[in-house]
Amino acid sequence: MAKKKLSDSLVKELAEEVKEWGSMKQTGVSLKHMMNFGGSSKNLLISAQFVHKELPIRIARRVIELENLPYGLSSKNAVLQVRDWYLDSFRDLRSYPEIKDKNDDLKFTQMVKMIKVRHNNVVPMMALGVKQLKKERPQFDYKDLKEVHQFLDRFYLSRIGIRMLIGQHVALHDPNPLPNCVGYIHTKMSPLEVVRDASEDARSICLREYGSAPEVNIYGDPNLTFPYVPSHLHMMVFELVKNSARAVQERFMDSDDDAPPIRIIVAGGLEDVTIKISDEGGGIPRSGLPKIFTYLYSTAENPLDEDFTTTGAATACTMAGYGYGIPISRLYARYFGGDLQILSMEGYGTDAFLHLLRLGDSQEPLP
Repeated sequence: MAKKKLSDSLVKELAEEVKEWGSMKQTGVSLKHMMNFGGSSKNLLISAQFVHKELPIRIARRVIELENLPYGLSSKNAVLQVRDWYLDSFRDLRSYPEIKDKNDDLKFTQMVKMIKVRHNNVVPMMALGVKQLKKERPQFDYKDLKEVHQFLDRFYLSRIGIRMLIGQHVALHDPNPLPNCVGYIHTKMSPLEVVRDASEDARSICLREYGSAPEVNIYGDPNLTFPYVPSHLHMMVFELVKNSARAVQERFMDSDDDAPPIRIIVAGGLEDVTIKISDEGGGIPRSGLPKIFTYLYSTAENPLDEDFTTTGAATACTMAGYGYGIPISRLYARYFGGDLQILSMEGYGTDAFLHLLRLGDSQEPLP
């Protein structure tokens, strides 16, 4: 495991190459653009060539940023491990020859699949790095670490884009795609169906933890469909319903009254599809609302401990386990031009509004 800065531990040529590629212009794509790359071998080849050129630029930018974090965060072992994962992926991509035909594309597709797996545990590993920083500087309030918050927003937003490009390219090679699916994108996704599945998954977590879970009542047009990435929507709704279920359960755990249901409304407008998730879990104090979108405030346990290993990281649980769900859900919403807003009435409950851009023509935000 690397313990040194990039400039100290690697040959000058590689450091220069990272710097060169990190200064190149990124190319954003829209949902609509991604949907046009399905089907033909020619399109798959164009997709591979684009990913081959674009990924090193995005990854090099993250390597440079990981090297220059404030408050000594760059020197934390967990952050150095993440830097090395990104650096290994940069090397793999840059050493891969030009993609000229179907065989090149198939081999390249296998390689980027491995890159995606390599980066599976970037989020908990970065969370561990932040935890190491907080342990060193317990006097820091979340407001004092604005630069770290801004970096993490950029870093995780970029990660969503990298994983979307790889995942979409790999999924386009599926010989038996689901009906109405182009790679990761479902061209006629029913938000009601995804909300129902995600809510049931969140209730299962609540049942496992508390022995019971509030009911979830879902309202909306079952015929409403629009193009979106179902896995993204599932993750966002799962996080929001899980938080609501936990709040309701804890508020009514020792009460003689039945726990009130969580209410979800799915509404389709001309511009947005909006999902409103309402609970009666007691709400959040007004002073606490800004904190729910931060990465340094959570009291949840990180699945990786101080004595982490790369092997241990491979079996770690997902972000649901360490309090990054809400800020990362907002980034997922914003990735395709939407947003997440949370309003609270302390002493009563919380309303979350998840806005999803229906048109699909918003370009990726490129940090």
